[in-house]
Amino acid sequence: MLSRTADHLFWLSRYIERAENTARMLDIAYQTSLQPQSADESEQTWRSLVSISELNGLYGAKYSAINARNVMEFMVADENNLSSIFNCLRAARENARAVRGALTTEVWETMNQTWLEFRRLLREGALARDPSQLFEWVKYRSHLSRGVTVGTMLQDEAFHFIRIGSFLERADNTARLLDVKFYRQEQAQGDPEASSHDAARDFYYWSAVLRSVSGFEIYRKVYSNVIQPDKVAELLILRPDMPRSLSHCVTRMLANLKRVANPQSAETLRRVGRLEAELSFGRIDEILAEGMHPFLDGFLAEVADLGSRISRDFLVPSA
Repeated sequence: MLSRTADHLFWLSRYIERAENTARMLDIAYQTSLQPQSADESEQTWRSLVSISELNGLYGAKYSAINARNVMEFMVADENNLSSIFNCLRAARENARAVRGALTTEVWETMNQTWLEFRRLLREGALARDPSQLFEWVKYRSHLSRGVTVGTMLQDEAFHFIRIGSFLERADNTARLLDVKFYRQEQAQGDPEASSHDAARDFYYWSAVLRSVSGFEIYRKVYSNVIQPDKVAELLILRPDMPRSLSHCVTRMLANLKRVANPQSAETLRRVGRLEAELSFGRIDEILAEGMHPFLDGFLAEVADLGSRISRDFLVPSA
């Protein structure tokens, strides 16, 4: 396969996954904002989201205040924010168009229709009218895109590059999703009043986190007890049978990388294999002792490095 074709396939799946996960993070923040809270707490919720997404500079250049309306507009519809849902869906569609011959008709039509329908929804004011409904729509279209890909495409190199992109992006975004909460929690340590106040809402917050990753019923099935932050972290980091966990994503990424391996990719495979082993044999108490934010920060650095290595080994080099 031509490296340029592989590059388009890799990135179209990453952009679709990124749009979905941005919708998931925004939905958590929005649902949390509906709970009783002070103005400072509300601002911190949205500030954390912008910070974890590493968009502080770009956001600050356009908005003087951090609030729900500005952040949602910025991360959903802003054409200057390359990570906005608008730009992610547009980029996914453009990458799909560039490799139209490598995709089935069903995959292409799903990508194209998603982009056209999303633009219509924005024009009709869907974001202002009901943000949660729009976020659910984005998640649904991502599910549809994945299902059509798995259900209609030949499982050749094109398919494997799409899957590599999906699992790499999902691992990155699941880590960021967890970090949105744990970053605030660790920042609040040492403030008894803040910690006590947060504890009163933890059940509702972590329920929202689990629902945002389609994990609420899974949590109940696996743990059969009250929702606890350490158990949520264990589920989303170490459980190999949880579809959005870091462990599952890395395992599936490794499996697909093995199917397209070339002489240049040995070191990349070794690094992914090492990361898989760390997650397979890791323990949540050790991670919590290290600190969730430092752990997730290190994981995100590993994922960024793997993305660069995959690009160097298989895809079009960055200019």
